[in-house]
Amino acid sequence: MTTETLLKNGKAAAALLAGGIGALVMGLLTTISEGVASFSTALNWYNPAGPLSGKTTLTVIIWLIVWAVLGKQWKDKDVDFDKIAMIAIILLLLGILGTFPPFFDLFKPAA
Repeated sequence: MTTETLLKNGKAAAALLAGGIGALVMGLLTTISEGVASFSTALNWYNPAGPLSGKTTLTVIIWLIVWAVLGKQWKDKDVDFDKIAMIAIILLLLGILGTFPPFFDLFKPAA
C-alpha cells in the first residue's frame, strides 16, 4: 500500500505569473520612457545608468510585491497551472516586445 501526497501548485504558479507580470512591467516602462521624455527623466535615478536605473528598480519592486501577494493568496491552493503558464508566457512575450527597439521606436515623438 502506498500513500500519495499531492502538492499544491499555488506557490509555483504565483512565482511564474509574477515573472510574467514583471516582464510586462519592464516592457511598458521601456516603451513609455521612450515615448515620453518627462517620464524618462523621472526614471533617471542614477546618472551613469540613466533611465534604466528607474525601469529596473520599479520592475523588481512590482515583481516582488506581486509574487508576495499571489504567493500568500495561492500558497495552499491548487490552481490551473496550464492556464497560469499560458498567461505568463503571453505576458513575457509582450514584455519582450516592449523592450524591442523597432517596437518602442514607434512611440518616440517626431524630431
